[in-house]
Amino acid sequence: MPSLLLTLLVASLVSIVSFLTVLFRISPLLTPYQAIPAFLVSLFLASSSTGTLLLSLLWKALPVHTWDEGRILSISLRQGLLLASAISIVALFQILQLLTWWSAILIVIVFLLIELALHAE
Repeated sequence: MPSLLLTLLVASLVSIVSFLTVLFRISPLLTPYQAIPAFLVSLFLASSSTGTLLLSLLWKALPVHTWDEGRILSISLRQGLLLASAISIVALFQILQLLTWWSAILIVIVFLLIELALHAE
């Protein structure tokens, strides 16, 4: 299982570097049709891999469950993907100038309810 965490750490570092590259090197004013999707995809990858890594470390640190390593990584991956989806949708709403504070809260609440429904299994 440590090899999975090492792979996740490498994926997180690569995705953060790609996000920073898109953020600093691609101009949305010159090429908006390539810059905005590249930004959203790199944001999704960076937040999902980093969120999965941090959540797996959090679940290992909290001794309130008796899960094995595979279950912890599975739950962390699901939560990381849901977190990345919420962050990407909020960023897309901001880019489209549709974001208000209550719509951001509603987006987060929807993903929290999805996680609670999946956690009840």
